Amino acid sequence: MNSDATPLRGDGAEATAADVDTSISHAKPRGRRSLLRAALAGTAVIGGGLAVGAFPADAETVSRSTRATPKPSAATRTRPSTADEALKELSKGNRRWRTLHQQHPNEGAAARKAATTGQQPFALILGCIDSRVAPELVFDQGIGDLMTVRSAGEVLDQSVLGSVKYGVLELDIPLVVVLGHQSCGAVKAAVAVDESSEELPSGIQYIADEIAPAIDHGVTGDARVAATIDANVRLVRSKLAADTDLAAKLKAGEVAIVGARYDLTTQRVHLLK
Repeated sequence: MNSDATPLRGDGAEATAADVDTSISHAKPRGRRSLLRAALAGTAVIGGGLAVGAFPADAETVSRSTRATPKPSAATRTRPSTADEALKELSKGNRRWRTLHQQHPNEGAAARKAATTGQQPFALILGCIDSRVAPELVFDQGIGDLMTVRSAGEVLDQSVLGSVKYGVLELDIPLVVVLGHQSCGAVKAAVAVDESSEELPSGIQYIADEIAPAIDHGVTGDARVAATIDANVRLVRSKLAADTDLAAKLKAGEVAIVGARYDLTTQRVHLLK
């Protein structure tokens, strides 16, 4: 499960100055509507040099990763049955996605017909509702491959927890990935509220309150948002691991729960330690 790829320089290693959003760290307190709009706008945030690992298959050379690979048929495609196999498959899919060599597996007539009799997803992705981070696209997977649970900022309420547990306990999914992402509007809103003491509409305030414990007060500005995105993923991952039923599955080696971040600027998914 450990990565052998070189660390990334930071969220915005390939971004330009125009990508930086300084509205949170320098703006004066505003009304809750303007504050919310600014936080959820989705401007790319340049991180503070966070060193994280890339997915396992990213250790391959760039020249090899950009080669077009033949699309496997539904009949010959082997479905991962362990967490390690699932993680490698997600890594390969993410590499195809970011190099524009998507295979769009399991989308044909045979796969659709097979899906009518049941499902056997090999991974569960707990991700954000952000429209730019669709797991099936980011990991280049098809019908029946992934179970996806999405909430703003990956916030873990009882409904979300129950959905994750259903996938693990009832469908025996071997891998759960808590997937945060660069420039998360929910995290930006939580940081903005923490800094300004403004109040958001009740349902959205709940999301900010759930993220608040992950806010990194050791850094400021864009670095605070970037650090909090990763810290929030780790917080959600620890909450999942603390659940009695999931903890039993973890102890038995029947499931793995990992944290990851998707970078909008590079389209790459990185594992978080």
